[in-house]
Amino acid sequence: MMNEAAALANMIPYDTIGLYEQPKPRFIFKMPRVVPDQKSKFESDELFRRLSRESEIRYTGYRERSIEERQVRFMNGCREGHTETSFVASGTNLQLVFNANQNPYLHDKECDFDKEHGKVHIKSYFIMNGVCVRFRGWLDLERLDGVGCLEFDERRAMHEDAILRDQIDRYNQRLREFEDTKRAYRDNRQDEMEAVRRGVASGGIGVGASMWRR
Repeated sequence: MMNEAAALANMIPYDTIGLYEQPKPRFIFKMPRVVPDQKSKFESDELFRRLSRESEIRYTGYRERSIEERQVRFMNGCREGHTETSFVASGTNLQLVFNANQNPYLHDKECDFDKEHGKVHIKSYFIMNGVCVRFRGWLDLERLDGVGCLEFDERRAMHEDAILRDQIDRYNQRLREFEDTKRAYRDNRQDEMEAVRRGVASGGIGVGASMWRR
C-alpha cells in the first residue's frame, strides 16, 4: 500500500433552504483523479521528492517462497505485464502494471529483457496521490533487486488536467442551472403568495366564508 493517501480536491454542492422549494436534486460528482496543480505537488511533496531520486528497489512478491521460485514468478509476472516492487529506503510499495509486448521493433519498451543482460528494465505509468507519474527502473533477474525512481509524466498530466477542467465546468454548469431553476421557482411562489394576499385584502376570502355559513 502507498505511504500516503491520495489528496483530491473536494467540491460540495450548495444546500437548498426554503419551505416551498422543490426536492434537492441528486448531484453525482465523480471525484477527480488528479489534483489541480500536479507538477507543483510533485516538486514540493516530500514523498515524491524522495522517490524521484534513483534509489534501491526490490521485488516483494512471494516472500515466503524460495529464491528460485521467486525468480521464476518474477519473470513470469513481467512477461504478463505486472510486478510488485518496493523502494527500500522509504518502504513505499508499488503494484506496477505495464505493456509486456516483446515486439523487437518497438522503440520504447515498457518491459525490456534485451536492453541489458541479466536484468529487466521496466517503465510503468500511473496516478499516485493525484499526480501522473512514470516509474523507471531495472531489476536483476537473480538478486531481484535494482534501481528505480519516479518521474513526473507531463504528457499524461496535461491530458488528465483537461479531463479535470471539463469535469469541473460541467459540474458548475449543473449548479448554475439548478440555481436558475430554484430562483424561478421562488419568484413564482412569491407571485402566488402576492395574489393570495391581494385576494384577502379585497375581501374575496371573507365572502366565501360568509357563503359557507349560510
